[in-house]
Formats: sequence, structure tokens, C-alpha cells
Amino acid sequence: MVAPSFAEFVTGAWKTACHDRCKPSTQQRMGSALRTQLLPTFGPQRLSGIDRSDVTAWFDLYSRTAPAGANRTLDILRQIFNHAIECGHVDSNPTCGVRHNPRRRVTRFLSRDEIGRVLAVLRAHRGRGSGRQQADIIRLLLLTGCRKSEVLLLRWSEVDGDTLRLSDSKTGPRTILLSAGAQAILARQPRSDSAYVFPSLQDPSRPRSSELSLWRKVRREARIDDVRLHDLRHTFASHAVMRGVPLPVLSHLLGHSRDRMTLRYAHVGDREAEDAAERIGAQVAALLDEVA
Repeated sequence: MVAPSFAEFVTGAWKTACHDRCKPSTQQRMGSALRTQLLPTFGPQRLSGIDRSDVTAWFDLYSRTAPAGANRTLDILRQIFNHAIECGHVDSNPTCGVRHNPRRRVTRFLSRDEIGRVLAVLRAHRGRGSGRQQADIIRLLLLTGCRKSEVLLLRWSEVDGDTLRLSDSKTGPRTILLSAGAQAILARQPRSDSAYVFPSLQDPSRPRSSELSLWRKVRREARIDDVRLHDLRHTFASHAVMRGVPLPVLSHLLGHSRDRMTLRYAHVGDREAEDAAERIGAQVAALLDEVA
């Protein structure tokens, strides 16, 4: 029996048995990985003709620009070939031996000064259409601590006054309370026939692309080149902890099922720690001088 092509398999047997059984948000991520990476690279090839060298070449190239994205897409490719083995199309998985890129430790969040610089760049941005939409998405991520997918896939039916009632997220349905600033951002979004708050400008029946090219400009002009978009979520969480928000409350705000997960975000930045140590040291030194 001749093995099907990669494209035939993922749009047929794998889609029915694996993709269609996943949550909508997971299907969205898988679909994006297939459209942008896997189908353009492996689509016409027979499953039996794809070997480890092919996977390694693709993975290394993708990792140069998006190491975390390459890791996630490698996991999808691995699952596809595991199912191909179950179906009898191949004998081994060509992703075996291809290692993930090392994950960066989650220690980075924006200081108050850096937040001010980011907001200044966004205020100075006078873009139209996609640019203006991207600026509001970035603001909303910073104000809510939401995951990027939760904002990009947000539907008007999930907006309920000062609350977002998400029907689906990484951890299932969840509720997000909105500050006045976040409510103002949502209120100024154009209403149309689209179900999405941030629809694609090319096809309003779909959510906008996950590509937020404006963030690269913001990072450069705000002088925060080491900050990822996901670090805005860390920023929200870390500043909440520094202001005394209890861990269980923060866990609820972030949509975590366990407090232990929230601890990853409860970091105090090196600069903030140094400043605090300096202030405490100065106060103690002053007291010692008085005693002397």
C-alpha cells in the first residue's frame, strides 16, 4: 500500500481521529501551524519519504526566528506521525531525536518605567486598520494579563459589561474582570457583522492573524528588545504580587487551575530588588549613624 502524502493524511485520517476531537482553541493553534509551517514544508511529500533530516532542516530554520513556536509545532508534527504509525503508513517517527529548543526561564517583566515607554510608543502610533487594532490588542494584554489567544479569539458574545465570559481558554471556560481602561479599549472597537472583537480585515468572518508585527516596533522604540509579547502577562502578574494581591486571587485572575502555576509569574525583577535593597540599606545606615 502506497503511503498518502502528508497533506492527504492531515486533512483526512488525522483530522478526523485527532484534530476534530480537540478543543476549539487547540484546533486553532493546530490549524495555524499546519497553514504556516507544516503543509508548505511537507505537504506534497509521501509520509514514508519524510525522514529525520527533513524534520531537522525545517526545525532548525524555524527555530532561528521563533524557537518557542518551533517547539510547539514539532509537538504537533510528532503527534501526526504517531497516528501515521498507528494507521500503518510508516514504521517510525522522523521527529524522534529532534530536541526542543531550551525554554527561557520566566523571569522577565516590565518595570514601571518600561511600561511607561511602551505606552508612549503606542500613543505615538497613528496607524490605521491593522496597526490601530494591534495597538489596542497590546494594551489589552497589558491591562488584563490575558493570553494572546484569549484576546485574538474574543467574541462579542463573550463581552458582558465589565466582564469577559470566555467559553474556551487554555484551562477551559473562565471569567475575566475588566478595569475601566480595558473596558474603554473594547468600547472603541468598531462593531460590524463579525462575531469577533478583533476580526481579520481581509475576512471578517475569521479572527485576525496571530502575527502582531507592531510589537517588534514597540520593542525597538521602547528599548526592550529582550521582552516577548507573552511577558506582558508576566508583567500583569508580577506587579499584582508586588502590590499585595493574594496568590489565590491572582491565580483566578490568570485563569490557572493551581496556585503552583501562578508562582512562575510571581517574580520580582532584578532592578526592583536592587532598588529595594538600596533603600533598606540606606535607612539602616541612617539609623546606625543616629545611634553612633
